[in-house]
Amino acid sequence: MDDPLWEPPLAGTDVEHALGTLERLRATFRWKADGLTVEQLRARPIPTTALTVGGLLKHLAVCEDDVFSWRMRGRPPTTWLMVPEDDVARWQFTVDPDETAESVYGLWAAAVARSRESIRELLASGGLDQPGHLEFQGIHPTVRRHLHDLIEEYGRHTGHMDLLREALDGRVGEDPPRDWPMLPPPEETS
Repeated sequence: MDDPLWEPPLAGTDVEHALGTLERLRATFRWKADGLTVEQLRARPIPTTALTVGGLLKHLAVCEDDVFSWRMRGRPPTTWLMVPEDDVARWQFTVDPDETAESVYGLWAAAVARSRESIRELLASGGLDQPGHLEFQGIHPTVRRHLHDLIEEYGRHTGHMDLLREALDGRVGEDPPRDWPMLPPPEETS
């Protein structure tokens, strides 16, 4: 049986391993959030935190756009344009009354699709070692650094998602089942 599309290669290039790691985390994160109602996306199943499954989906959509649009390329992040500037912090962790489960899942999926397109373009125009747009203390961190920062962000929040989903309905596991239909699947990037 073939490995799932999100499984990193056992032997590959640096780019293949980094992107494979990100895709595996994306798949695990999204599987942990899969199939919930809007009420479940809003629920706070762990009383000691304000984190919700839906809030994490929205937050990582913002992170995807921030990293791949702004930090790497200097383009306005699409998700930032959806909310008033003074409401981004609340908005990205809250499923509002007018939002549906489909819109929250769609927000994350659209951000991931934009990120995948951005990394294809960046790899074709200079690779991971080119400087990104964001300047930090006079230095432009490389695309590689920004990619690894997003991998770290997914690692942290996939751990949160483990706890939230188990508290919601008992779903546990390290990886999605081999036959889980992640939509849309990652495309070749190298």
